[in-house]
Order: sequence, then structure tokens, then C-alpha cells
Amino acid sequence: MSSTVLKPTTLYEVDYLLWTEEIISKLKARDFEYLDVENLIEEIEDLGRSQKRELRQRLATLLEHLLKRIYVGMPQEYNGWERTIREQRRQIRFEIKASPSLKSIWEQSFDLAWEFALETVRDDYAEFNFPDLWPWESDIDTVLTVNFWEIE
Repeated sequence: MSSTVLKPTTLYEVDYLLWTEEIISKLKARDFEYLDVENLIEEIEDLGRSQKRELRQRLATLLEHLLKRIYVGMPQEYNGWERTIREQRRQIRFEIKASPSLKSIWEQSFDLAWEFALETVRDDYAEFNFPDLWPWESDIDTVLTVNFWEIE
């Protein structure tokens, strides 16, 4: 029994960079008649998903390191965790400044990121106790500025 391998048939499938260059050229020339609309729509939709995914991933990393810094008694690791916290906060602020509409999905993103962060730290540090719920305010300004380990 032989299997048939489908060969790419469009420029989009064969050479993505060249496809983007052609799309740009056609848009600049206002050559809409021969524009690869279906793939262009797909790519634009993916840009939005990508920004949302970036926010959630950075937020999950931030929450993981906040949880470790607050609840894991390993002082030799504090400096590294705090550096990661600062960097993730900086990158999240950058993303939100570039796309302010990301603020509209903050709460949903926070909840999802919290689930993943909690699962990760519980797997990695089973001997430490972590809260089931985030014990502080979860608004953007608080999460991106407060050093929670200094509160108690």
C-alpha cells in the first residue's frame, strides 16, 4: 500500500516569506483582485491570537515566579526569581502599551495563567503550600507593581 504525499500548491504553502512580500506589494499597489484573501485573513486572525497567547504566557511565568518568591523558602533563589518577575512585568507592560485592547482580556487571562502557574509550582515544589486562590488584588496595576513578598 502506497501513501500519497500532497505537495504544496500555493506560494503561501511553498515560500511564506515570498508570499508575505507579494501580499505587501499587491496591497501597496492596491491590486486587490489577485490578493490571496483567505490566507491573509488567516494570518491577521493569528496575529490577534498570538498577542493574547503572549500575554497569557508571560502572565503565567510572572505568577509562577511570584508564587515561588512568596511561598518557597529558598533564599538562594530569590534574586533570580525577582529578576524574572521584573522582566515579565516589563514585557507585559510593553505588550499592553503596544496593544491597549489587551486590557480587556486581562481578567480572563489572569484566571487561566493562574491555573497554569499554580499547577506548575505545585508540581515543582510539592513540599510547599500554595493558596488555591490568588490572595491579593489581581488588577493590572497591582500585579505589575506590587512586591507581594514584602507585604506580610
